[in-house]
Amino acid sequence: MITHSYGSGSPVTLVAHGLGATPGEARIPASGLPGTRVVVTLPSHGDAPDAPTGYWDYGRIAADLGTVEADHAVGVSLGAGALVRLLSQEPGRFRRVALLLPAVLDRPRQPFTLQMLSDLTTGPPIYVAERRAALKRLEAAAEQLPGQVAVADASSLAAVSAPVLVIAATGDPLHPEDVAKETAAAFPNGELWLIDSPSPMITHRSEIRHRLVSFFAG
Repeated sequence: MITHSYGSGSPVTLVAHGLGATPGEARIPASGLPGTRVVVTLPSHGDAPDAPTGYWDYGRIAADLGTVEADHAVGVSLGAGALVRLLSQEPGRFRRVALLLPAVLDRPRQPFTLQMLSDLTTGPPIYVAERRAALKRLEAAAEQLPGQVAVADASSLAAVSAPVLVIAATGDPLHPEDVAKETAAAFPNGELWLIDSPSPMITHRSEIRHRLVSFFAG
């Protein structure tokens, strides 16, 4: 895992992207946030080296994220799952957390293929081409992640006192509403924002940016 920092000063916000995210896509949740934004690039993404054998495990990714000292955290899909695992191990790690499009909590997600991820990619032609190119490095992830869970028992999150905002989509087969609802309910101070779109990171980018800025401002 490598990191890129933007801005300066406090607070420091850790930003963890989803599987197959392009470098530009990975930075979207960091847009407009004050202070320092530390955007991670997981192995086999962007300019990071290819993932070592057996890397694609929520615990291992959570351990990588745990090396970044931060006040706040934002995770998208895979990044959200890894943050959930980290919070189950270190409940007081962050002051505020946003989880966008969580794909799994305590029940294994359905198997998926890279072709499915490619077929579900929508947006401007340049973005679609970049996203599909990025997916070509992730065959091992598609094999290893299905069957895994972010946490074995959602009750392990009951000790997290920080506010947690969960942003969810409708009609997205890879990021089910039920998972988002269960994730928000697992945190004592969890809040769910359900967006009526299967691709809110594209269709509601401005609204998400404003909501994140407001949320992290407290």
